[in-house]
Amino acid sequence: MPTDLELLQQWRAGDAAAGSALFERHFDALCRFFRNKLGDRGVDDLIQRTFLALVEHRDQFRGDSSFRTYLFTVARHELYAHLERSGRDAARFDPLVHSAHDHAASPTTVVAQRREQRLLLEALRRIPLELQLVLELFYWEELTAPELGRILEVPEGTARTRLRRGRQLLEQALHELGEGDAALSTTLAGLEDWARSIREHAGRP
Repeated sequence: MPTDLELLQQWRAGDAAAGSALFERHFDALCRFFRNKLGDRGVDDLIQRTFLALVEHRDQFRGDSSFRTYLFTVARHELYAHLERSGRDAARFDPLVHSAHDHAASPTTVVAQRREQRLLLEALRRIPLELQLVLELFYWEELTAPELGRILEVPEGTARTRLRRGRQLLEQALHELGEGDAALSTTLAGLEDWARSIREHAGRP
């Protein structure tokens, strides 16, 4: 099976089938990336925009990081550009302040089977968008702190700080959402396991 870099090189050389294979290989990951932030609305368009940006700028990728790291860097830029375009005041959009819940007050369309999973999905949407992004990439895509730093375009130490802060705010959001809920103590006790358990629910519908 060809690697991502091999497919990218073949795509650069004009092999459309290699581009399609790369698209299919990473489609679910991009669904997860966009869907718990936007619901189903606009997800397909943003996936298309992400791959279009890869086509337009594919020669800029020199292979000094993994293709997945580059892919999520592009996806992050497309997400923020979309939110700036769709916001009532684009100049005030700040991913370290505003949350997915701020931009889309309707409940997430991601369907989870258990109460703990639904609670976590909603709590993720209530923390600052960049911290939600960090947590989801860490738990769902199993990216490392150096990889997160590349995606966020910050030093590794800053990425680690945002990961810690994200966990703190996630626990706070869980307390606020699940006050008096017996499932909360179970969720907090196994937060990392629960975070990983909802990975598939955030993929394609």
